[in-house]
Amino acid sequence: MSTQDDLDIFLAAPPGLEDELLAEARELGFADPRPERGGVAVRGGWTEIWRANLQLRGAQRVMLRAGAFMAFHLAQLDKRARRFPWGDFLRPDVPVRVEASCARSKIYHAGAAAERVARAIAETLGAPVRDDAPVRVLLRIEKDRAQLSIDCSGAPLHKRGHKLAVAKAPLRETMAALMLRRCGYAPGAPLADPMCGSGTFVIEAAEMSARLAPGRGRDFAFALLPSFDAERWEAMRAEAAAMARTPEPAFFGADRDQGAVRAAAANAERAGVAAFARFACQPVGAFAPPDGPPGLVMVNPPYGGRIGQRRPLFALYATLGRVLRERFQGWRVGLVTSDPGLARATELPLAQLGAPIGHGGMTVRLFAAGPL
Repeated sequence: MSTQDDLDIFLAAPPGLEDELLAEARELGFADPRPERGGVAVRGGWTEIWRANLQLRGAQRVMLRAGAFMAFHLAQLDKRARRFPWGDFLRPDVPVRVEASCARSKIYHAGAAAERVARAIAETLGAPVRDDAPVRVLLRIEKDRAQLSIDCSGAPLHKRGHKLAVAKAPLRETMAALMLRRCGYAPGAPLADPMCGSGTFVIEAAEMSARLAPGRGRDFAFALLPSFDAERWEAMRAEAAAMARTPEPAFFGADRDQGAVRAAAANAERAGVAAFARFACQPVGAFAPPDGPPGLVMVNPPYGGRIGQRRPLFALYATLGRVLRERFQGWRVGLVTSDPGLARATELPLAQLGAPIGHGGMTVRLFAAGPL
């Protein structure tokens, strides 16, 4: 079991973007980052858990691996769960809920396993157990090893707190941040998105360039744990806020849907980047580069499995490719699609970057080209 200043912390990654989250964790100075299935493991004290939630752009959740033991049957799980030092990690006055999964283990009934652990918490610590509790305990039993973890994030970390309006098939902010990283986007460089939807790529690039902490505007589950120190947390937030800067207005999005453009502008206003991110209602055929040096065109067009049917989209992708070839000389391109055939329809010199990425029940790929 970890000590309170040397905790085992797991950063959950969007599927297929684990390498980019590993690079981000290293860049931000987290101790001993190492890749694992589904994410990245790091070590540190409680303040590192707070910092991970505040600063990491790509993590989906920050989990504390509180401890593990072997359990070959439910009675053994019950007994060992009752011996677990829940008071080190949970408060008796804060409701919890327990979720379980079982794989390749003698204990195979996840519901029964969750019930045993929930009862152990309620009867040894006294914490209420509720289905809508704000603190979530996760039990994973794999090969008869029971791993107990605590979700220190609460709501998923892509919920930054400012994207209240969304367009069709929205891209999560965490995915967008790591896709930008995979494309080699350097904060401060111009970014343009001709099919911006609710503005995710544009706003994410603007935030990165302004050095705005992604978790600055929301609450976290760790504030409900006994280790929480409100004064230290506010000092951490203030230190992060002091790093903010005002970049050049080099972030531009467009969409043919007026509702999407209004949503993007409203989201940018709430995120505090409206002064240097702008949006226009226009079709792809009218898209032109903003004034200034070339940067990155980052686009997540419709694809057949996501919105509508595949065949009508070939003309859209062909138009996108023509516009970029004719008007965006010197710019690099990043394109997200589930369909390599649609990517080829752009006639851009696109190559797939990295592993496929899970998105909304389907697999997408990131293609890149440039400079054009």
